[in-house]
Amino acid sequence: MPSQIEHQLQQQLESRRDRSLLRRLVVIPETSADFSSNDFLGLARNPQLGARFLKELQSFPTHTPPLGSTGSRLLDGNSRYAEELEDLIAGFHNAEAALIFNSGFDANVGFFSSVPQPGDVILYDEYIHASVHDGMKVTRAGVKKAFLHNSLEHLEELLQTVRREDQQRAGAGLSGNNKYKQRNIFVAVESVYSMDGDTAPLREIVDLLEQFGAHLIVDEAHATGVFGEQGRGLVNELGLESRVFARLHTFSKALASNGAAMVGPKVLKEYLINYARPLIYSTFTSFSNLASVKSAYQMLIAGETVELVQKVRSLISHFRTTINIPPHIHLLPSESPIQGLVMDGNARVNALSQQLIQAGLNVKPIRFPTVPKGKERVRICLHSHNTIEQVDMLIRIVEEWVKKEERDVGAIVPLPASLDTTTATEAPAATSAISAGSAASLSVSTLSAFTKKPSIPSKL
Repeated sequence: MPSQIEHQLQQQLESRRDRSLLRRLVVIPETSADFSSNDFLGLARNPQLGARFLKELQSFPTHTPPLGSTGSRLLDGNSRYAEELEDLIAGFHNAEAALIFNSGFDANVGFFSSVPQPGDVILYDEYIHASVHDGMKVTRAGVKKAFLHNSLEHLEELLQTVRREDQQRAGAGLSGNNKYKQRNIFVAVESVYSMDGDTAPLREIVDLLEQFGAHLIVDEAHATGVFGEQGRGLVNELGLESRVFARLHTFSKALASNGAAMVGPKVLKEYLINYARPLIYSTFTSFSNLASVKSAYQMLIAGETVELVQKVRSLISHFRTTINIPPHIHLLPSESPIQGLVMDGNARVNALSQQLIQAGLNVKPIRFPTVPKGKERVRICLHSHNTIEQVDMLIRIVEEWVKKEERDVGAIVPLPASLDTTTATEAPAATSAISAGSAASLSVSTLSAFTKKPSIPSKL
């Protein structure tokens, strides 16, 4: 007979199933076309990376280093190999130092739980990754506030409020014995947002933050390998590396490995080694994974991913200029490999996803509460290993499904204005600057055409 807790757990699972929210593990058929993974450059099955990786492993003497790290980095898990890899990563990203974590999630939790000092302020984009939220749950910061997605106006309002309060407290403190210290402000954004595929207005954010003495932390998880010179990220592409306090570069997406590196000042690295609990209390990643990370960076440095990035650019342009969908299904503005078709309701995105999966195309639905209610979407990821024929097949199935839905249910109410982030005619214009023959980085020069309207806060 099930125990009380087993019964309670089962009830909660049944509740999720009834609301079309139940998650489950699935094995993707090897024959399906990949339009879902974050393997943007196809390095996970790239023969060149595989050859580099095997050569790197064979360069080790027998059992030196060991297969596993054998412990936490602060005990027995550190090595000269790991430190040399961090130096390589720091140099590639034009940073003073780099610190490797077992995952991007661990890095964000480690940073936001430990770096903000008591009473400090964290301002974060409402679409920031769940790992930042988990770090903030145990942070010592006194204020944690979200600003509307990519809204410079809302961010400036919050910054002004913080500094106005600082001035008021400083004035009150001057009448006593202790002089009030201005609070540190940390602003958290993603360079490329994982669910929308759009980019943060980083240049404008940096200009704004410098007026208030605030520190910017940029999660480059979905930009690493794809944006910037040789895949250095969007911060690099915009020439902002010296003006950003810390950047997170993950190895688990375009680089086909595992883990992440937080890059920034040397003092930040030393501080995280002493205070970031996910680093201190976790067994460090294996040598084989470090070898994989090093091999991927060697490909970037050697320029071996240039053609792969150009292929992705070409597919993005083809997809956005070819697909023809009615206004009630919204194609999100994006120049990244992540493309989103927004439809209201979990059931609808589930239905379209299943139609594509049955046709042999691996496309996933992104449902509430991962995204705000009313902004559910089918998330399409384009890769260098996709073909024009596969993309055309995807487009055809989407268009046919939409027409069938219209016939079955009749007129469909268009998206509310608050959810419409651009007009249908703007989408092709966004890709006019994307061409396979241009430099091998995804330019964001045309994104100024998209001014996002205030949207519903997302609880990730």
